[in-house]
Amino acid sequence: MNVKQWLQRGGHWLKQAMPGYCAFCLAPALAGRGWCTACLVGLPWNLHACRQCGDPVSHGASLCGHCLIDPPAFSTTQAGLLYQGPIKELVHDFKFHASPRAGTLLAELMVLTPPPTQADALLSVPMHPAHARARGFNQSQWLAERLSRQLGVPLVSARRVKDSPSQRTLNRRQRVANLAGAFVFESPPPAHLLIIDDVVTTGSTGHALARAALDAGAERVDIWATARTPLGKD
Repeated sequence: MNVKQWLQRGGHWLKQAMPGYCAFCLAPALAGRGWCTACLVGLPWNLHACRQCGDPVSHGASLCGHCLIDPPAFSTTQAGLLYQGPIKELVHDFKFHASPRAGTLLAELMVLTPPPTQADALLSVPMHPAHARARGFNQSQWLAERLSRQLGVPLVSARRVKDSPSQRTLNRRQRVANLAGAFVFESPPPAHLLIIDDVVTTGSTGHALARAALDAGAERVDIWATARTPLGKD
């Protein structure tokens, strides 16, 4: 990392470490919030999205082509933001640096755009034990625990039994195959589950986890994430 990159990285940490100031521009934040009005309005909001997978669609459309042709196992996705710009930076600091300030901001932004219906329980995306030991941090679990406390909705858990290769370089079809049979429930889940995650990319992880939940006895599974990566984009 060169000096310029170090200073830029330090600037991101400084913004996130100063309560009372906007995490995006360092202006005074709204009372009890981590952002100012201008930055909140300027965030990349996911305004017109497929109700099932959360991918942006044209105004007036309710489902994307993928969900019309090959619908996933989950019913709806609530992702109020797009994985772009300042949200991408915030998620990166949370996911790879375990920043509690970044996680708190992401959870607060999620609460601004909640799912339309309340589930019986929240479910974080489990990591395989080997991956968990290597990473030492599960961002999905952190968000689920915080939202559970804040909303008074209980948590349930599943296990990841398949240590699949990384999803990053795989396309949509390869991701689905990569995660087939990856998750199991050791006890029957409640009827309506809400999967909590930071970012939805193709929905393949949510599909595999929802499929396992439905096979274990759940009747409906939805997804609630901070952000959605538009398909075909970074």
